[in-house]
Amino acid sequence: MMSEDRNQSAVVVFILLGFSDYPDLQIPLFFLFLIIYMVTVMGNLGMIIIIRINTKLHTPMYFFLSHLSFVDFCYSTGVTPKLLEILVVEDRRISFACCISQYFFTATSVLIEACLLAVMAYDRYVAIRDPLLYMVIISQKRCMLLVTGSYVWGITSSFIFTYSLIRLSFCGTNIINNFLCEYSVLLSASCSDKHISEMILFILANFNVFSTLITVLMSYILIFFTIINMQTATGRIKAFSTCASHLTAICIFYGSLLFLYCVPSSKNSWLIVKVTTVFYTVVIPMLNPLIYSLRNKDVKETVKKLMGTNIVSF
Repeated sequence: MMSEDRNQSAVVVFILLGFSDYPDLQIPLFFLFLIIYMVTVMGNLGMIIIIRINTKLHTPMYFFLSHLSFVDFCYSTGVTPKLLEILVVEDRRISFACCISQYFFTATSVLIEACLLAVMAYDRYVAIRDPLLYMVIISQKRCMLLVTGSYVWGITSSFIFTYSLIRLSFCGTNIINNFLCEYSVLLSASCSDKHISEMILFILANFNVFSTLITVLMSYILIFFTIINMQTATGRIKAFSTCASHLTAICIFYGSLLFLYCVPSSKNSWLIVKVTTVFYTVVIPMLNPLIYSLRNKDVKETVKKLMGTNIVSF
């Protein structure tokens, strides 16, 4: 039976429709997403390089930010190249193995990013509550443990999701009305019993979303009360400014995900689903380095020095 399922899976083909309903927009969308991807790559890799070369940025907050940039780069790379391909070619087929690989890669990135955002919320709480003990509490060892835990949990959860799909059998050619391989769509395309996979999706997905979201909310509730109890207005403004970038990134990330879950299942909602999916898979990885750099003086100074050095050497 197992070999039969494997043989079925080996010949399964998925067709990614993408934005094929709008043929006149294919080329404009290609160039738009290409520009976004180039900005994403340069922004996230640039952020990692800036953090590495500037000793002022060798702090826990920027350590977490460098890993967030790395995950955003991986996330965008797992989605955007295939999106660009199906916008310019007529053959939109993708094999079962490639589809599962793309899902594993993107799911891992999303799960790690959610964990890192929760870790960064805790980091901001400690920085505001105990600024004098900040470097002691968030030590280098603890930073490594928090980041390693985020990667391990993200990869483990993604592996469970992916395995629950691989164990299913699929039949023939399946049409995916989207531009990427997504769990619920792959689940609906299966020809076998999906009860266990549906339970895994419900339990593990909800646990990941709500555990990280609760961590973020609790951290910011405590941050809010800590700021309210500060004696000076200057201290409150400084504390708010240290959280502004991270809070913006969190609102965009969770806002788009929760909005996607709230979209009703209907034919008219597919465009909304696609646009929202584009936002959190393609646009957010581009926005994060911009959000964190525009309000950061140290990052701006490092960029200016690098640009000045390059101009002089040129």
